[in-house]
Amino acid sequence: MGLFDMFKRKDMSAEIKEYLEKGAVILDVRTQEEWDEGHTEGAEHVVLTVIPLEVEKIKAWNKPVIAVCRSGARSGQATQFLEKHGVDVINGGPWQNVDQHVS
Repeated sequence: MGLFDMFKRKDMSAEIKEYLEKGAVILDVRTQEEWDEGHTEGAEHVVLTVIPLEVEKIKAWNKPVIAVCRSGARSGQATQFLEKHGVDVINGGPWQNVDQHVS
């Protein structure tokens, strides 16, 4: 999925639900300040700029990943990087997109 593909797709809810049903890890790539303002319960927090340093840890989760941020741009960058490193990942866009599906 390219950086702006999420904007072309009207409803990612089905894909988000599918990944959550597969036990996906929600990966929030926002800054610490943004994370502190609110985040999805149970999400993992790895700031976008350190993803390359943490890629082996993320791969070790051995689970699909839903990357999220504030608007979908940074999570899109994380998604592209992680895909290139063999992670089953989708761009969930803004963290609230995924949060509404988590019980």
